Amino acid sequence: MARQQGLTEELIAEVACYQTSTILTPREKAAIRFAEVMAGDHRLASDELFDDLRKHFTEAEIVDLGWRIVTFVGYGRFIYALGLEIGHTCPLPGNARYT
Repeated sequence: MARQQGLTEELIAEVACYQTSTILTPREKAAIRFAEVMAGDHRLASDELFDDLRKHFTEAEIVDLGWRIVTFVGYGRFIYALGLEIGHTCPLPGNARYT
C-alpha cells in the first residue's frame, strides 16, 4: 500500500531502522516512534515520548496522529483475528443485514 501511495523502496526500507536513518526527518522519526509504541506496548507512552512529539507537532496534530495510528493498528488486529488479508474483501455472513 505504501508503494501505491508513492513511497520509494528506499524510504520504505528506512522505516525498519528509522532511529538511525539519515533520510527520515526528526518529525517523521517521532511519528514512527509514536506508532511503534502504540502498536506494541502502549504503556511505554511516556512523558518523554510526548515531549519529543511536541517538538514536531501541535497538540491537535498529536491527537490526530494518535487517532490515525490506533485506527490502523486496530484495523490490522481485527483483520488478523478474522484470518483475512489486508486489501481483500471481507465476506459477510449469510444472515448479514445487507446481503
